[in-house]
Amino acid sequence: MRYREVNFDGLVGPTHNYAGLSLGNVASQENKDAVSNPRKAALQGLEKAKALADRGFPQAILPPQERPAIGALLDWGIKGTSDADVLSNAATQAPQLLAASASASSMWTANACTMTPSIDSGDERTHFTPANLSSKLHRSIEAPFTCRLLKAIFADEDRFVVHPPLGGGVAMADEGAANHTRFCPGLSSKGLHLFVYGRHAFTHLATEPKRYPARQTRESFESIARHHEIPDEQQIFLQQSPEAIDAGVFHNDVISVGNRDVFLCHEDAFLDQEAAIRDLQAAFQALSGDPLRLIQVPREQVSLQDAVGSYLFNSQLLTLGEGCQLLVAPSESSANSQVAGFLQHCLEDKDNPIEEVLYFDLRESMRNGGGPACLRQRVVLNAGELRHLKGRVLLDDSLYTELKDWIETHYREKLAPADLADPQLLEESRRALDALTGILHLPSLYDFQGAKNP
Repeated sequence: MRYREVNFDGLVGPTHNYAGLSLGNVASQENKDAVSNPRKAALQGLEKAKALADRGFPQAILPPQERPAIGALLDWGIKGTSDADVLSNAATQAPQLLAASASASSMWTANACTMTPSIDSGDERTHFTPANLSSKLHRSIEAPFTCRLLKAIFADEDRFVVHPPLGGGVAMADEGAANHTRFCPGLSSKGLHLFVYGRHAFTHLATEPKRYPARQTRESFESIARHHEIPDEQQIFLQQSPEAIDAGVFHNDVISVGNRDVFLCHEDAFLDQEAAIRDLQAAFQALSGDPLRLIQVPREQVSLQDAVGSYLFNSQLLTLGEGCQLLVAPSESSANSQVAGFLQHCLEDKDNPIEEVLYFDLRESMRNGGGPACLRQRVVLNAGELRHLKGRVLLDDSLYTELKDWIETHYREKLAPADLADPQLLEESRRALDALTGILHLPSLYDFQGAKNP
């Protein structure tokens, strides 16, 4: 049966702001307390999705989470006789908790979950495990809604399995598909799953980052692979380079990107890079019978700092045709002379599979540390599975027009840190999300609409 890849892009939420909540994310830290433009952020992301859909790449939409999350503030002991009181008390008593409750970070759906297509799973169903995101407070509150949302869209239990997020706290810290890549000779072939981790849960590694914490544990990905019933020969685990983490590579998708049989990565992506790449190539060859086409960027050509600053590797690789790839990159990559020079060399090299580079202005997302790859979750589905998706989530001209009008109607053009305590912002967000569930045909999705956690 023929499989297709659908990129589920996250809509940026109405509370998109720069609170600098993510230690280890250089852009997030550098832009702390700046004034954001939620409307522009949402439109930039939507325009990227529409442009790719127009090129023939299937696109779908995931709605944002409700923010500020009043339930989280109540869980953290912030009291009040009304939602407005809770927000006011949070701003006075615990402004960091208010900022965490208002984060729009669910826009980065690469962290939403890890998925395994039915062709790779033992029970021949498509599997999803929502990421617990336990490494960061503001992201850890996303998992319950992510689980609910995935169950709403992938509701057919004969075809789909949505597992609960992993329990176990820091030992099972899971950041989702931002640290996972599936390699295959073709989408309808069995794939090799690369799981990248930063640390072990129970063993102190001889080489660990010194400046920023490693987030993903190997044990979490081992658990997911078991839940998804992935055969041993279709799994490989590699450790992130501690030096890369300390340079701001908080997720593997900031230092590498793969698509089918192509892998674009930096020379300093992994611990013991030479051995890591050798093992990866051998595993892919053993599974598929074909070589993995490696594009390894030397540090002398693009430094770790330039890689992080430009988000070169947080690009999307998409298949144009037989053997050819399109790189979807942030405009920051074209502005960096070293990175732009490397990409130009790729285009001029006839043996390089990258045939075209498409740049997008995603500045509002980039200022918080998320580029094109952060904004999408890759979901590989066969024709029967595609027909059984619930809701109106597949992007077409009509849905694009409605979403664009919805954003322009409901989103603010400016949002400062002090605005997060404004009860009117919460009301505006709820009105927006209520209208959105109607557009997407996903009723009663949010707590304020009467939804119940699964």
